[in-house]
Amino acid sequence: MITRVLVANRGEIARRVFATCRRLGIGTVAVYTDPDAGSPHVAEADARVRVDGYLDIAQLIAAAHAAGADAVHPGYGFLSENADFAAAVQDAGLTWIGPPPAAVAAMGSKIEAKKLMAAAGVPVLDELDPATVTADQLPVLVKASAGGGGRGMRVVRDLDALTGEVEAAQREAQSAFGDPTVFCERYLAAGHHVEVQVMADQHGTVWAVGERECSIQRRHQKIIEEAPSPLVERTPGMRDRLFEAARLAATAIGYTGAGTVEFMADRRGEFFFLEMNTRLQVEHPVTEETTGLDLVELQLLVAEGGSLDPAPPPSRGHAIEARLYAEDPAKNWQPQAGTVHRFEVPAGPRVDTGIVDGSVVSIFYDPMLAKVISYAPTRRQAAARLSDALARTRVHGVRTNRDLLVNVLRHPAFLDGATDTAFFDTHGLSALSAPARHARAADLSAVAAALADAARNRAAATVFAAAPSGWRNLASGHQVKRFGDADGGDLEVQYGFTRRGVDIAGHSDVTVVTTAPDHTVLRVGAVESRFDVCRYGTEVFVDSPLGAVQLTAMPRFPDPDAAVAQGSLVAPMPGAVVRVGAAVGDTVTAGQPLIWLEAMKMEHTLAAPGDGVLAELNVTPGQQVEVGAILARVDNPGGEP
Repeated sequence: MITRVLVANRGEIARRVFATCRRLGIGTVAVYTDPDAGSPHVAEADARVRVDGYLDIAQLIAAAHAAGADAVHPGYGFLSENADFAAAVQDAGLTWIGPPPAAVAAMGSKIEAKKLMAAAGVPVLDELDPATVTADQLPVLVKASAGGGGRGMRVVRDLDALTGEVEAAQREAQSAFGDPTVFCERYLAAGHHVEVQVMADQHGTVWAVGERECSIQRRHQKIIEEAPSPLVERTPGMRDRLFEAARLAATAIGYTGAGTVEFMADRRGEFFFLEMNTRLQVEHPVTEETTGLDLVELQLLVAEGGSLDPAPPPSRGHAIEARLYAEDPAKNWQPQAGTVHRFEVPAGPRVDTGIVDGSVVSIFYDPMLAKVISYAPTRRQAAARLSDALARTRVHGVRTNRDLLVNVLRHPAFLDGATDTAFFDTHGLSALSAPARHARAADLSAVAAALADAARNRAAATVFAAAPSGWRNLASGHQVKRFGDADGGDLEVQYGFTRRGVDIAGHSDVTVVTTAPDHTVLRVGAVESRFDVCRYGTEVFVDSPLGAVQLTAMPRFPDPDAAVAQGSLVAPMPGAVVRVGAAVGDTVTAGQPLIWLEAMKMEHTLAAPGDGVLAELNVTPGQQVEVGAILARVDNPGGEP
């Protein structure tokens, strides 16, 4: 019997495993690095041990022994698919909550896994050697052999770009997985990513629990997953063929425990093996919601030698999961770092998260904040419930992909089940990443923020605190407050307190009902709406039925020395400079890559903002930079910055 489990992971997945252990009466042990010392998963464990890194096998095993754990759960990512770690855990006399090391090794190299699956009769896409790819074989997908989660992956459509993209993929693969090996395969630009959840025990029972569709992706990483798959639902016979291929794959390597067999399918329902993830998947909740299973509990059962029922329970209804990331989709998915001042999802959906109010999004790890999962009898109902919950979610402190998720879930093509991997290319990322809010949300939120700020000042006043701010015996000019909209606009609010109430310049149809330091109620025409206002320094977050708005309070007298010169490249996040693509004095063109920055295990390219000459370069490879640092400056052809 397992009595205490060490989770060799962090954040959301550690909390997820702890929740099942707690329900079953099993003790828990957390490990953490210095950036994670204040993480919720650390506080929730029965015992906790500091380690230097989540990839240090010796430290993890020593931590398990020191804390009295008798089993190790790897979570996902990090060492979860590392056969050496699985073997080391077992050699240390601990129970490994995962498949046999030999099965992990068999699937650990995507190159070898494809050969093994082809020999077993599972359809595969041919592997291509990057050194021998020809123009006729384009486009190709460069993939990390030991990778997952979109890291170490590149689409190449131009043969001249292949070498550079292979090198970038190798660097990412080495950073994320400790193995720089990459390969190529034919790229299906508009395919469907469909996967099958398998569960197998040590007595020969292999379940194909259900399929998931995960085709809505960015950077080859899933952001919306659902069960069942719309493609499979409308393609006769496809589910039976998928399940048979998945069971065949698991049986071929003597698999036990939870795993996922991933396929790429075309619109006709023909599919090809991509990889087998020998671990629990990020998107496992949609399978749990549609089957009633607890997959972590089943992992524990199998690890203890228990038996599965002859067949899994049938699926019912529909579940959709959205991954909420700290990132800016409109700026090439730039990850964001910083403090999450407030995180609140309305009651209804399931929320798996690694953060709480006050959590810090670190540059060292994946920027996923939470997974929000809805369940309903039908797919359209599940989409409606999830989009509504996300729209009403309050997330203050970092920019997120929340609006993109809402727009996708409400898009007619998504609702019709047209969810191939080219969704963003087909429907336009700029439109999908636009703010999911009413046309007047920004203006009215600025009004609400200005009035709430005035109420806050009155509440803090020691003289005439009860009097309206700015009250005079004689008429006077309006008071002015200025805000910057996080989506690029500048907003000015002019208001004055009169005997008849509050006068707001330019908003003749708006009546102020009530104001308080933390909210304002406005009536527009005959409709009243409450605007909740939260302020953290100069950052102001306004939540209302019109949509969430993030503002920056502008100073009355801006400091001219704080202005950034035109043509400057500013670090969008803290990170390390990987390489520099030009020298001072070089002529550059708009969009030309100049600086490669590594953060959150991914490379991010900073390009020239326009044609000109590189007049200033403030970084060198290997240098650490902070967010907002001016890295370089490009002057226009006339020499004026």
